[in-house]
Amino acid sequence: MSGDVHVLVVDDDEGVRQMIVDYLGDNDIRTTALPDGRGVDRVMAEDVVDLLILDLKLPGEDGMQIARRLRDDSNLPIIMLTGRNDEADRVMGLELGADDYLTKPFSPRELLARIRALLRRSRAQESVADALARVRAYRFGGWVLNVRLRKLTTPTGAPVALTNNEFNLLAAFLAAPQRILSREQLLDMSRMHNDEVYDRAVDVQVGRLRKKLEPQPGNGPPFIRTERGAGYRFTAEVEAVR
Repeated sequence: MSGDVHVLVVDDDEGVRQMIVDYLGDNDIRTTALPDGRGVDRVMAEDVVDLLILDLKLPGEDGMQIARRLRDDSNLPIIMLTGRNDEADRVMGLELGADDYLTKPFSPRELLARIRALLRRSRAQESVADALARVRAYRFGGWVLNVRLRKLTTPTGAPVALTNNEFNLLAAFLAAPQRILSREQLLDMSRMHNDEVYDRAVDVQVGRLRKKLEPQPGNGPPFIRTERGAGYRFTAEVEAVR
């Protein structure tokens, strides 16, 4: 993680703010700290913010209100800081759009790990979203995935119905052909977290997708190869039609 990462911290506890600023600074992460939500809009208007660390209980506009407002027009990763007995509030915070939470007191090392994981997830999603925004269709082995229409056709031109998860998973593979993708990466890139939030969900979805792409196993090499202990790899040559 390079020093161009910018994290905004909003917490009314000066000790917590300083601990986060010092620790992230020692790990080459630029940090801006605020005691309340009044400066959030100004900081985000004047600079690029890659991730927000947001205390649940703040004077004035509280963390939930800020998260709700930001989610109206932003996918900024948000880590919510909560008290030990705030389970109901944690659930509400996640429902309002927070991506993760930490209970106080917390280890700065764990916070750093959560930040890195969220930034990896965010960037993986953005890379696939950017690719799909630039691509009209993908061609592979005679098949065509029309991105705009979200339609898959076989080499003979027959349509193949895909669920939303199957389309997203296939699009993630086609955006990164020949690369080994871990289950976690595929969860992030295909945005299946909202529906199924465990690694085995990828195995289930890959199995379903394989049946649609490879109805007769043994007729040529498989499009999706299992890399034992590592994840999956899409093996076909892929042409992006822009």
